[in-house]
Amino acid sequence: LKAHLTSVNTMTANFTQTDPRGRRAAGTVQMKRPGKVRFAYAGGDLLLVADGSKLNFIDYTVGQKSSWPLGKTPLGVLLSGSPNLKGKAEVMPSADPNVVIVRARDPAQYGSLTLAFLRNGAAPGGLQLYGWTAIDAQNKRTIVKLSDVRYNVAVGEGAFRY
Repeated sequence: LKAHLTSVNTMTANFTQTDPRGRRAAGTVQMKRPGKVRFAYAGGDLLLVADGSKLNFIDYTVGQKSSWPLGKTPLGVLLSGSPNLKGKAEVMPSADPNVVIVRARDPAQYGSLTLAFLRNGAAPGGLQLYGWTAIDAQNKRTIVKLSDVRYNVAVGEGAFRY
C-alpha cells in the first residue's frame, strides 16, 4: 500500500458518486500530490477542488462556496505528499483476495475514508485504486467508484484553480 501511494504522483479517472440520499453524480477527477485534487461534475454546476491547503466546494447553481482545511478532511490522507499511514490507516479484512480494503482516519480529521484497491500487477505498487467511501463528521456516507484510472500522467496546475 505504501509503495502504491508513494509511487503515484498524479492520477486521472472518471468517477461515479452516490450521496447519502442515493443520488448519483458523475464526472472526472484529477489528482496531483501533494494536496491537489479536482472533481469536475458532469453538467458543470458543481466543483470540488483542493489547492494544496484548502478543500473548496463550489455550487455554481446557487452561487455558494464552502471551504475546509485539507488536512482536516478524509481526503488529506489520500493526497499527502509523503503518506504516513501509521496510526491513521489499517488494512481491513476482505472476502475477496484480489481486493485490499484500507480504513483511514486521522483523529484530527472531520471524518473517515475507506479505500478499495484491486490487485493489479501493472498498477503502481501492484494496486489500482477502485474507489472509496467517505464518512463525514455528521456520519453521512458518500461512495465514489473510479473507472479509466491513469497514473502518473500530466496534470497541469490550472486544474486546481476555479
